[in-house]
Amino acid sequence: LTSCPRPFNMQLTYIHHSCFAAEGDDFVIVYDYWTDSEGRLARMLEQTLVQGKEVYFIISHFHTDHYNAEIPTWCTEHEHWHLLPSYDTIRRRRIDKSLPLAELRPGTVVKTPHFTLHAYHSTDMGISSVTQLTDGTTLYHAGDNNNWYFPTSDLPASTKVRISPDDMEKLYLSTLREIKADFPKLDHAMLPVDHRL
Repeated sequence: LTSCPRPFNMQLTYIHHSCFAAEGDDFVIVYDYWTDSEGRLARMLEQTLVQGKEVYFIISHFHTDHYNAEIPTWCTEHEHWHLLPSYDTIRRRRIDKSLPLAELRPGTVVKTPHFTLHAYHSTDMGISSVTQLTDGTTLYHAGDNNNWYFPTSDLPASTKVRISPDDMEKLYLSTLREIKADFPKLDHAMLPVDHRL
């Protein structure tokens, strides 16, 4: 018989926009923090300081609705807070390359004591990712990986559509096939929902 790691008492909390927080017994993973109008994340992070939990900020891409410029400072000020940004976030937000635990690119795999993160392509900027906790639980965070299709009549005249709807769908499905090959079953999925689609 082989023993399995004990299951986590993990709670997944929606914060705002594309931000979610996955909280386990001794860690918190924060995806794409931008703002926290209801104070949910602020309360959770205050508790992590008291409880000594490790905090990991995963940033899928540099867009301002997926990134808060205070995060690098927080990670510098708190010994147990860690930064895992995408390659484009490091470049576009001018993050000191010595600060992140890793620079996330499609194909990057990062192992921590609490999880293994697998970075994948996105149909937008940066990455999408699957986080596998040590008990095997999997969390997919899309970032802005989506089958983005906007009817041209709904777009402002200044917007240039660089990819056809058919090509966008092919690109999106190829990223999903890549993820499915590695993780046939996902326990949790955090996806963008856009009223314009």
